[in-house]
Amino acid sequence: MIDVNNETDIDVEEIEFSELATFVLREMHVADGAELSIIFVDEPAMEQLHIQWMDEPGPTDVLGFPMDELRPGTPDEPTPAGLLGDIVVCPTVAARQAETAGHTAEEEMLLLTTHGILHLLGYDHVEPEEEKEMFALQRKAPADLPRRSRLGGPCRVPSCWR
Repeated sequence: MIDVNNETDIDVEEIEFSELATFVLREMHVADGAELSIIFVDEPAMEQLHIQWMDEPGPTDVLGFPMDELRPGTPDEPTPAGLLGDIVVCPTVAARQAETAGHTAEEEMLLLTTHGILHLLGYDHVEPEEEKEMFALQRKAPADLPRRSRLGGPCRVPSCWR
């Protein structure tokens, strides 16, 4: 179950983030029924979390809070359903990063959501090899999903990342 909660005044197409998370979890062979929360917060709330959990000042773009320490499965042996955890995204920080990166704020938030899911599944980017693996997976994310409600049609999620 994917729960998306927008606690900001910024418009977020929640269905896109739910569909992206579902897609990423399937590609990582996590059984349907795994629980994940994606929460969008403003800068003061993100700063508070950043200080409380990372002892770092100022707001950040994304934080992940793993629960059951689920790991990616395989096609033959998917990870059983469980409580994956929470991802917290700050849309205003994402918008600033997107401007620098030359893409939309929505694309940045989709990228950050994928990044957060990978962290919850045990990926990290402290060591160069870890970073290479994690960012390669992250780049495969369908960050250009069409907006369902604005286009009036179904979301066209790619069948695979390859």
